[in-house]
Amino acid sequence: MQEYTPNELGIKSLAEEDRPREKLLRKGKVSLSDAELLAILLGSGSREQSAIVLAQSILQSVDNNLHELGKCSLGRLRKFKGVGEAKAITIVAAMELSRRRQLSRIEDKPQITCSLDAFNAIAPLLMDLPHEEFWILLLNRANRVLKRERISRGGVAGTVVDIKVVFTAALEGQAVSILLCHNHPSGSTNPSQADIDLTRKLKKAGEIMDILVVDHLIIGDRSYYSFADEGLL
Repeated sequence: MQEYTPNELGIKSLAEEDRPREKLLRKGKVSLSDAELLAILLGSGSREQSAIVLAQSILQSVDNNLHELGKCSLGRLRKFKGVGEAKAITIVAAMELSRRRQLSRIEDKPQITCSLDAFNAIAPLLMDLPHEEFWILLLNRANRVLKRERISRGGVAGTVVDIKVVFTAALEGQAVSILLCHNHPSGSTNPSQADIDLTRKLKKAGEIMDILVVDHLIIGDRSYYSFADEGLL
């Protein structure tokens, strides 16, 4: 595919085979680049640049990382000339649909046999958040997920977790065991000392209440850290 420069103002000035909508109709959706798909969402560019060039600029601002694009706020998107409220809303809505599509693939009661199973069961809820949240997976005797429960929501630097709230949720959900999960908006999965201390406290409380804490996952950018895998449980 050819490179587009800012002086190529409109999609109609492109060869028909290079116009995103026409290309999708003729060759199918998989033939389009990320910039071409985003250009279709934008619909139009500005007086200075085509929708494709605008789409390329937006993608370049997130290092061509769709995961990072999913984190963009309406305000950040509207900073691009040619992106008004309606276009920004369209992009954010498309990214949210993509996230929900990932979540819809999760079984109602997936079985947790390893840390990757747990990651797949919770990651779509946490990966794109700009703030920190703490969740638990409630498990039955067969290690199947009974429920996903959000315990707290915080800011960029952390969130407060009340041990009483954690085990009240576990008892009300009739869980035999629980799996702890929280995200790091920075993308790093390294546990802080506070993460380690909290995990120890929850494990100890669980032993007293006969509710096993089987793992604690820290979710980053498409990766995770497992306390169980690292021998910290």
